[in-house]
Amino acid sequence: MSNSVRPNLLGLSPAKLAALFAEMSEQPFRANQLRRWVHQRGVLDFAAMTDMSKPLRERLARETLLEPPQLASRHDSADGCIKWIIGTASGSAVEMVYIAEGARGTLCVSSQAGCALDCSFCATGKQGFDSNLSATEIIGQMWLARRELDSFEGGQGPPVTNVVFMGMGEPLLNFANVMDAIDLLLDDHAYGLSKRRVTISTAGVVPGIARMGGRTDVALAISLHAPNDSLRDELVPLNRKYPIAVLLDAVRGYFAGLGEKREPLIEYTLIRGVNDHRQHARQLAALLRDFPCKINLIPFNEFDEVDYRRPSATSVSNFRNILREHGHVVMVRVTRADEIAAACGQLTGAVRDQTRRRQRHLRRVEGAIPACSI
Repeated sequence: MSNSVRPNLLGLSPAKLAALFAEMSEQPFRANQLRRWVHQRGVLDFAAMTDMSKPLRERLARETLLEPPQLASRHDSADGCIKWIIGTASGSAVEMVYIAEGARGTLCVSSQAGCALDCSFCATGKQGFDSNLSATEIIGQMWLARRELDSFEGGQGPPVTNVVFMGMGEPLLNFANVMDAIDLLLDDHAYGLSKRRVTISTAGVVPGIARMGGRTDVALAISLHAPNDSLRDELVPLNRKYPIAVLLDAVRGYFAGLGEKREPLIEYTLIRGVNDHRQHARQLAALLRDFPCKINLIPFNEFDEVDYRRPSATSVSNFRNILREHGHVVMVRVTRADEIAAACGQLTGAVRDQTRRRQRHLRRVEGAIPACSI
């Protein structure tokens, strides 16, 4: 291994870490030992990893790194949620959010600095797109959260039981790095989460959904937000490339390939006067009639850059009831942490050169999206 390049071991997947140890003529179990030190105990000091030989620890210290992303700030909400802002190698900043619900602790992580998809109701999209996060910057959010919560092995803090890729960015446009991070989330020598407790949320990147089928079996959420193509074209411009029928077919294919009965989560942000009418609910019920799923209604969380408004409680209730009358399983997401701008759709971070990147959004969406990796 060349001494001129020092890989950051924090973000290496189990397979890549094993390959690196093999290159060093070390046994595969050494990689398992290192992951347990880093991801289960929170230890970054090679010298403290006492079940490995001293020469190996010294070599690792010379030739590799163990460095998490830099934590810029922390914001606590009155309801117990926490938002952290993290610096990235590109010079931008991203946000992650911890949501505590009894014994359950959900970490909402980001996969990109900004987003190229420019969904009209999402604050992240209004920031423009800067860069894909590395696997280290993605899994580093989990590592930092556990350190901040004192939930590593032996700690007394609240756990992280679930991870959702619902923060900044479109995870399926940063496919390789997201999958490496997921491998660590699921690995028994790292975070050991169940595949049902890790969720990828996508706006509808159909090639990425197809590619997931041969790579992972985690939960999948679809950001639908409209019951027909004409309205979804306005709210989610990616729909012009991958319309609803194509998207739902891809989702069916993913779950059919899992070999077990599981269902996607359909996310639907309700916006006053835009997509929250009774006819929209009836159209959505018909659209999903033969599509087994659960539906999560999300009352729009307001932010300054758009004129959209939150729906009334009556509209939300009516919409939910119509779906339930048609036999659908429906939940309404409770708004959390909006006073620290950490509610769904409000994450912005600090993305460089916003105007220039925003002007390229639609070209990326309608074309090959060259700035992202699928």
